[in-house]
Amino acid sequence: MDYACGSGAECGSIQPSGACYTPDTVLAHASYAFNSYWQMTKAAGGTCDFGGTATIVTRDPSK
Repeated sequence: MDYACGSGAECGSIQPSGACYTPDTVLAHASYAFNSYWQMTKAAGGTCDFGGTATIVTRDPSK
């Protein structure tokens, strides 16, 4: 998360006063940060594996 948020991902929403703070879990916040980073960098060839800690999915895995 530090890498994604420090590299331009929009992470204000997962801060305590942010709209996406809840649920307050590492999993939820990492998912948000990784997705934000990916959305900002994919057109320029950015990757989204974060050293094997993330993967691209086509449907919501929580359902």
